[in-house]
Amino acid sequence: MDWNLLAVSFTAVFISELGDKSQLAAIALGGSSKSPRAVFLGTAAALLLASLLGVIVGEGTAQILPERLVKAVAAIGFALLAVKLLWPAASDN
Repeated sequence: MDWNLLAVSFTAVFISELGDKSQLAAIALGGSSKSPRAVFLGTAAALLLASLLGVIVGEGTAQILPERLVKAVAAIGFALLAVKLLWPAASDN
């Protein structure tokens, strides 16, 4: 097992999930539920499944497309999201 990759993956996902919609949903569900254990198990299972799907799709994509192209598409996608967040449409005001 690549322990360095494990640590990097954990840190990246943990930090990106803080304050994310999934954490806010867990807070709301946990606060309104009489069974926080069920909320924890449900949200943990959902995050595990989402991560598994991401890894499977990522591995499949890496088999088909060059790494440089995948990184370029991801960078452009994030840049477009940033522009949209910085300059919302006139109808959003």
